[in-house]
Amino acid sequence: MTLREQQIQRNSDILKKYIPEFAVPQIAIWIIEFDFKLKITKERSTKLGDYTPPRDGLNHTITINHNLNPFSFFITLVHEIAHLQTYNHYRNRVAPHGEEWKQSFRILMTPFLHPENFPLDVFYALRKYLQNPAAASCSDLTLMRTLKLYDTHESNGHLILLEHLPYRTHFLFNGNRLFEKGEKLRKRYRCKEIATGAVYLFSPLAEVEVLE
Repeated sequence: MTLREQQIQRNSDILKKYIPEFAVPQIAIWIIEFDFKLKITKERSTKLGDYTPPRDGLNHTITINHNLNPFSFFITLVHEIAHLQTYNHYRNRVAPHGEEWKQSFRILMTPFLHPENFPLDVFYALRKYLQNPAAASCSDLTLMRTLKLYDTHESNGHLILLEHLPYRTHFLFNGNRLFEKGEKLRKRYRCKEIATGAVYLFSPLAEVEVLE
């Protein structure tokens, strides 16, 4: 077995734990061809993944939250690989989620977009999302709601989606920050932090804890 084959096998063994089987062979190769380090991180409330360009002698780095379901993990990973590819082509001369990134994301994702690779609801939601990819998959509520149906990790029984709470309900976010739900803007809810009075915009699909 050549060194490249060994690297692909090692990458595949790790990826099998996080992404659907159909995507493993290609992603294992992309890690080598795009020369990036994939880091699996703890859950972050503000993002599902991110991309960092090479710096200080390090290569490209992509981080993905460990607790995403396989379809969410895969879509987020391809999203970040598209950032890497866009950086390689344009450096910082284009907008982070401009047409160049959207085109890269479509090109990378399209070969995987077959009904046999996804549950049909995920397939149709992803296909629609690809018509005009947004800054993050979680900003597309249809896709995000569909992907959440496949979450399997155990969650606190008190957690509920913010959109299901009545107006002006108090709730905990991240277990220790108390907020009051406010009015809905175009896509997000204005919520006031009780301790500071600061206003934050929350996704309707944010998971929050209801106070008993």
